[in-house]
Amino acid sequence: MRGYPTPDVARLLRLSSAQVRSYARAAGLTPARGARGEYRFSFQDLIVLRAAKDLIAQRIAPARVRRALRKLAQQLPRGRSVTELRITAEGDRVVARDGEAAWNPESGQMTLDFAIADLADEVAPLARGRVEAFEAAATDRTADEWYDLGLDLEPVEPAEAADAYRRCLELDPDHPDAHVNLGRLLHEQGRLQAAEAHYRRALPGRRGHALAAFNLGTVLEDLGRLDEAMDAYEQALERDPSFADAHFNVALLYEKAGDRQHALRHLKTYKAIVEGR
Repeated sequence: MRGYPTPDVARLLRLSSAQVRSYARAAGLTPARGARGEYRFSFQDLIVLRAAKDLIAQRIAPARVRRALRKLAQQLPRGRSVTELRITAEGDRVVARDGEAAWNPESGQMTLDFAIADLADEVAPLARGRVEAFEAAATDRTADEWYDLGLDLEPVEPAEAADAYRRCLELDPDHPDAHVNLGRLLHEQGRLQAAEAHYRRALPGRRGHALAAFNLGTVLEDLGRLDEAMDAYEQALERDPSFADAHFNVALLYEKAGDRQHALRHLKTYKAIVEGR
């Protein structure tokens, strides 16, 4: 079963279960449901709940909290780890950025500032408990259950997450999401050829998706194969024309290639998508 149940989240964030549910509603979260209809929160949900707690504690108006949290949910990155991010806020603008804090302390509006890695450290004991429970009945687990475990482990135990994705692929060798996520973990380790192989396994057929093509483009860039990277980004955009990061990345490659017309077209589309959010 994917995700963390409400009582565990409440203990982790030092809230009551009622507050967790209330903050989830305020943030517009749609957590997964367990067999009995109970909430099961993902790590991304925990990021937003932590932000909701901080904002509400500062007596920010509920409407502004909802706006800020929606922006935060949109700004969490696609296709890469979130643990190096820091969440910051300026006025009612919530920002998720790599590196040091970026909010303006003179704004006097919201002083929200926390590192996702700190939250990951706090979640780690819950994730280890999940691993122990899975290993106790490993032979009865399905491919999707191993995949869901990998999702929960990624921010806190990436090596264990990679093992879970491998167990998923042993049961379902064509599981595209497991290939994408395992490829990304290998990519972050600098194992570029291995990452490329997994991204390509996620591309064929009905179950392939834009993120696999986008991630393939990023690893091909890292390998210096820029023409192939451009093709991969274009393939991502064929599958998802609203994929803003793919528009941005391919625009930079067109610029490097001297094709300013295509570069500007993709940059304009990127800007329109981001501003439309």
